[in-house]
Amino acid sequence: MNTAARTPRHVAVIMDGNGRWARKRGLPRVVGHQQGVDRVHPVAQAFAHRGVEYLTLYAFSTENWRRPRSEVSALLRLLSTVIEAEARACLRDNMRLRLVGRVDQLSPELQAKVKAAIEMNSENTGLTLCLAFDYGSREELVRAARELALRGLSPDAVDEEQIARSLYTAGMPDVDLLVRCGGELRLSNFLMWQAAYAELCFTDVLWPDFCDTDVDNALEEYSRRSRRFGALPKGDTS
Repeated sequence: MNTAARTPRHVAVIMDGNGRWARKRGLPRVVGHQQGVDRVHPVAQAFAHRGVEYLTLYAFSTENWRRPRSEVSALLRLLSTVIEAEARACLRDNMRLRLVGRVDQLSPELQAKVKAAIEMNSENTGLTLCLAFDYGSREELVRAARELALRGLSPDAVDEEQIARSLYTAGMPDVDLLVRCGGELRLSNFLMWQAAYAELCFTDVLWPDFCDTDVDNALEEYSRRSRRFGALPKGDTS
């Protein structure tokens, strides 16, 4: 990869393909999810080593509750099992851990584990690893609108800054690069406000196979994009 390439501050990844990874190998879907979980920290390290400041991973959407109860239960058990280990790994590697999404549907025990994991790493200064769990962009925007209404803001006082401050990602920069694994070509209700001007990168690589080479490929693709945010290229007045 060209080391002089521009580096995005905030990368978001839709970690798609766990179930298909398992099916290709004749394994239960939960094995694919476990393999996917095992890729989280190595991929976070890879992005951190390349200068990315924020990494948001789509772990569980608001729509995922519609999956079979056995699969949802398995995913919640995985979260309960890995959250403490991930917190220790983040502490070791100077990463901050943050949850983007809701926790009210988790058990009190799991909520306490998540809170403890976040607090353990709150003073770290490296990459911020955000796990989007029970997250949906439409639900987030509805929640933000309700919060603004409860604060009694007049319509004229509601602007982009006020909305951004009411999102789960308050205080974070907008997404510069959004990567989707697994070959699908959609955003799936993920960070639609924050990714308004993100560069989109789609790859056929299934998330459990996503590796350093794929990180480099995504960043290299980003470096080739011309980010104009609606303006004309410099010197172009036509």
